[in-house]
Amino acid sequence: MSETDSGPATLDEICVVACAETWRGDGEIFASGMGPVPMIAARLARASFEPDLLISDGEAYFVANDLRVGGGPDEKLVEGWIPFRQVFDTLAGGRRHVMMGASQIDRFGNENIACIGPWEKPKAQLLGMRGGPGNTINHATSFWIPSQTKRVFVPAVDVVSGVGYDRAATLGPWVAAHHEIRRVITNMGVYDFETPDHSMRLRSRHPGVSVDEIVGATGFELVIPASVPETRLPTGEELRLIRAVFDPNGVRKGEFRS
Repeated sequence: MSETDSGPATLDEICVVACAETWRGDGEIFASGMGPVPMIAARLARASFEPDLLISDGEAYFVANDLRVGGGPDEKLVEGWIPFRQVFDTLAGGRRHVMMGASQIDRFGNENIACIGPWEKPKAQLLGMRGGPGNTINHATSFWIPSQTKRVFVPAVDVVSGVGYDRAATLGPWVAAHHEIRRVITNMGVYDFETPDHSMRLRSRHPGVSVDEIVGATGFELVIPASVPETRLPTGEELRLIRAVFDPNGVRKGEFRS
C-alpha cells in the first residue's frame, strides 16, 4: 500500500522512507539526522522497524516518544541527556550513524561542506568542516542531497570535509575498520559503495526517474547494475506517521524545489 485518504505518496515522502532505510539493522545506537528530512527519517525508522534507536530532539535530549518536527518542550518525553559535548563522546565511540548534507560529493564519497573553489580564496564560504572528518572515520555516515546535479556530484570535491573510501584506505587499518559511508540519497535515487573499489553505485531510482536522467545529473562515472530497481514506496502506515505524526505541517517539503 502506498497511499492513504490524503492521497498517494509524493517524492518527499519516498525520500524520507529511503533515508529511514539507512538505519535498518542498526540497533541501539544514536540515529542522528541533520535537517528536516533526515530527522523525520530517523524518527520514522524507530517508530516502524528499528525500535532500539536513540533519537534526539535536535537540541540536548534523547526523546522516547514520537516527537513531531518543531515540537515544543511540553511535547517531549525525555529519556536521556545528549548535550553537544556528549555527542563527541558518542561519536568517538562509534555508537552513532549520522545523516549529513553535502554541497559536493565524489565517486568515492569524499564530501565537501566547507567552501566552493580553492581553500586559499574560495568563491563561496559554506558551513566549514563541522563534524565531517570525525564522523566519517569513526562511525557510519550517510548523506541526504535534495537536489542532485553535476555541480554536486563532482569528479573531485574542492575541499574534503568528509573522508571518502579512497582516502580512508590510506589512513591505516583502524580507520579502514571503522569507516563506512552507507548510503547517499537524493531527489533522484539511492546510491551505495558496495563495489570492489568502493566507488559509488546506483542502488535504486525513484519512481518516474530514468537511469539516463540520473547519469545526466552526475559528473563522474557511476557503477550502474544491469537492472536498477525502483525505490520502494512508503507503506500506508509510514505515510500516516510522516503526515499525521512527525510532520503534519509539511516542513519536509521545503527541501524540495517546486
